[in-house]
Amino acid sequence: MNEITIIIPNYNKYKYLQDCIDSLYRNISINFSLIVVDNASTDSDYKFINEYNKDIIFKRLDKNYGFSYAVNIGIKMAKTPYIVLLNNDTTVEKNWLENMYLKIIEDEKVFSVCGMMIRMFEKDKIDDAGDEYNAFGWAYKRYDGKNIQYEKANGHKEIFSSCAGAAIYRKSIFDKIGYFDENFFAYMEDVDLSYRAKIYGYKNVYIPNSKLYHVGSGTTGGKYNEFKVSLSSRNNIYVIYKNMPFLQILLNLPFLFLGFFIKYIFFLKKGYGKQYISGIIDAFSNLKTIRKTKFEFGNIFNYVKIECIIIKNIFSYIFDKIIWK
Repeated sequence: MNEITIIIPNYNKYKYLQDCIDSLYRNISINFSLIVVDNASTDSDYKFINEYNKDIIFKRLDKNYGFSYAVNIGIKMAKTPYIVLLNNDTTVEKNWLENMYLKIIEDEKVFSVCGMMIRMFEKDKIDDAGDEYNAFGWAYKRYDGKNIQYEKANGHKEIFSSCAGAAIYRKSIFDKIGYFDENFFAYMEDVDLSYRAKIYGYKNVYIPNSKLYHVGSGTTGGKYNEFKVSLSSRNNIYVIYKNMPFLQILLNLPFLFLGFFIKYIFFLKKGYGKQYISGIIDAFSNLKTIRKTKFEFGNIFNYVKIECIIIKNIFSYIFDKIIWK
């Protein structure tokens, strides 16, 4: 019986996609369905997908609608109770899917599970071990650049967010908390989704025994570029506005101001200060189109728990990224 659908959003880079699909059929032993949602790629006709002799569903969109729209299309098409989202510039190891599946079925309160993402061209270094979020308004990858044997990265842990580039999700929970916000287009849409899940009392979990390799920025290019910096700063405002009640925003305002100032100085030195500010301006000019997560008093304990986490993560970030770097 098939309980899992893997969804790969794609935009150009057909060679990455081909390598990714090859690794799925080579290294996964349990049944799964595969949906590829293509954002109007221009570099190939993608007829190679027919060569697999598998029941791959290929959905081609009429233009590039972005990551969130593409994966939402795939999620709504899927008929299975579990959804896996996977970037096109990845290749998976054996037991990558099996171990995530075994973890998510343990507990109905688990919304998502992700594993260890390893740098494709530096196979001894971690690319992502789940994502965290702090009161500075910063979302960040856990243990980015650390050795894959790093002790802290080799234990199961509840995290703030799974990276949607390689994670399994419980499909039924989307009906309660909503899908990926298509206003985000790309970047931080997974943090927003995971934040909503935590508001409703669900968990996101990291496991180290589910491994895959990731090129990184295989579709959008570069660690930093004008497009990414502008969109990320805009979406950062969206995450805060959508998920923090007014009083929580007031409580965190000193941290948020400091966090945005530090980020501005950082990107200014990188040559992207203008793009960072333009993203923030764009966010505030569009807030009226953004739907806030409805506040329910029954979730007050979850809001308190989240606040404790994001305050704690300020100190965790300082120690992990700066002091113990």
